Amino acid sequence: MTLSKTVLLAQTRRAFAIAGKDIRIYYLKGPVVIFGILFPAFLYFSFVVGRNMDADVMLPGLLGMVVFFTSTSISPAVTPMETASKTLERLMSCPVTPHTIILGDILASFIFGLLISIVPIIVSLAIGTSIQYPALLGAGIILAAFCFSAFGMILASVPTNKPSTVMLLTVMVKFPLLFISGIFIPLGELPSWGRIISRISPLTYFTDIARHCFQNQGYLPIYIDILALIAFTIAFVFIAMRLHLRTMPRRI
Repeated sequence: MTLSKTVLLAQTRRAFAIAGKDIRIYYLKGPVVIFGILFPAFLYFSFVVGRNMDADVMLPGLLGMVVFFTSTSISPAVTPMETASKTLERLMSCPVTPHTIILGDILASFIFGLLISIVPIIVSLAIGTSIQYPALLGAGIILAAFCFSAFGMILASVPTNKPSTVMLLTVMVKFPLLFISGIFIPLGELPSWGRIISRISPLTYFTDIARHCFQNQGYLPIYIDILALIAFTIAFVFIAMRLHLRTMPRRI
């Protein structure tokens, strides 16, 4: 094995170790629980309660909200918290690269999003809703969770030690994306200008995949949804790395 491969494997293992540390320490923190679990649940059920909606119509939107909010809940909270507690400074003094630290934080949100996304899947199976394309849904959840986690790291790039500042920013960014992404109104029922605006949100493409899998009637072709999520993921990871490499020295 060449030296470069050895270094790459070592940094990858350290990234997963950082992700494990983040999950153990931060997954029960207030911002993660409120903005990652409770808030989207209350928001969605306030929308569907009292409305005569079939389960296969309701579940794609619920799953989209769960994956989006949980996958963007840990990464924005970790960086300012570690800046305030000076643990980021200690972590940067370890034999890990800044890219490894950033990747570890992304992986923490990614794993958290995957774990919590199991809940609406279990609910759908328990009430007898059929998933017509389970393999496609699983692949879509994995891709979307990583994409949204990288997006969360972009929001965390603000050089502050106050989690409230970052969380306020995430709410200001995520809410507009939520309402233009076909969560509450399917893309086919949006006006033409709404469908155009919806293309800027990565959540649009995962929600469309979920509608394909539950209802077999997504608006966009599957390959467009998959390619769009891949493109967003690559762009978000690149932007997150560049921004954090600039702001990380200002945190210590």
